[in-house]
Amino acid sequence: MIITMKKNTSAQDIAKVMDQLKAQGLQIHESIGENYNVFGVVGDTSRIDPKRIEANPHVDSVVRVSSPYKKASRLFHPDDTIVEVNGIRIGDKEKLVVIGGPCSVEGEDMVVQLAKDVKAAGAVMLRGGAYKPRTSPYAFQGMGSAGIQAMVAARKQTGLPIVSELMSIDKLDEFVDNVDIIQIGARNMQNFDLLKAVGRTDKPILLKRGLANTIEEWIMSAEYIMSEGNEKVILCERGIRTFEPATRNTLDLSVIPIIKKKTHLPIIIDPSHATGDWELVEAASLAAIAAGADGLMIEVHNQPECAWSDGAQSLRPDRFAEVIRKGRAIAKVIGRDL
Repeated sequence: MIITMKKNTSAQDIAKVMDQLKAQGLQIHESIGENYNVFGVVGDTSRIDPKRIEANPHVDSVVRVSSPYKKASRLFHPDDTIVEVNGIRIGDKEKLVVIGGPCSVEGEDMVVQLAKDVKAAGAVMLRGGAYKPRTSPYAFQGMGSAGIQAMVAARKQTGLPIVSELMSIDKLDEFVDNVDIIQIGARNMQNFDLLKAVGRTDKPILLKRGLANTIEEWIMSAEYIMSEGNEKVILCERGIRTFEPATRNTLDLSVIPIIKKKTHLPIIIDPSHATGDWELVEAASLAAIAAGADGLMIEVHNQPECAWSDGAQSLRPDRFAEVIRKGRAIAKVIGRDL
């Protein structure tokens, strides 16, 4: 439910209306502007009669929201959310963010060198998997804590913030202490206990879309995080599973304007997992920039043919730099930078 108060209504009169709603166990999310005061009412509003609220002379309108998500809704929060990490602004209309790094961390020397390479190419953050969810139980599962510490060493030498995937609640403290952006992977998008746990932290959360989830289901997962108090959520489209075998997944670029319309959250694109083929990453990246994405997360490896995981979709640093160069030109066309 959205309540719009009349212009110039006093803070005391607003508080009277809101206190009545809070007394019924409802949460209030406010958006104050120069010409309006809008309040989003979150919770079970089925028992609330809008006409009784509209009877208040200070209330301009009351509108029920049909969508099941409230905190993520653009209606409740008309301004874009910008998630800031060490001075880097994700969701800024002027500049896109590029995140680069290996699928899996393979050692400290490897990830430190790669961090230097992606930074030189133009990346502003380092991605790397220390705990890896793999389809096969026999595939490489990641270096664990040693992988996290390897990325910490890379951050010390390059200054690049770390993005890494959290798979289970028992590792949460380790991630809070060491990782700058906690990634929730596609397979855990609806791990609701995990979503609630990261929602109780103050860390930015990168939430990937599930393998075959609808946009509404994805936003509802963001709502789980936000309902616990953490509104630093970044959405990441990484392709969805369809009948088409030519690519690893099917990149849904239409989701960018849809997310922008329905929510206020920033959205980035992962063209590596979307395509599964390094030769397709550049085209997917440029298309994502043109479509209005707030950033890219691309897998990069110095020797893709020797990578412990996902080498087929990883770019070499020189090719990564070329994607950024071309991407910057595309961004300028739509009034942004990279």
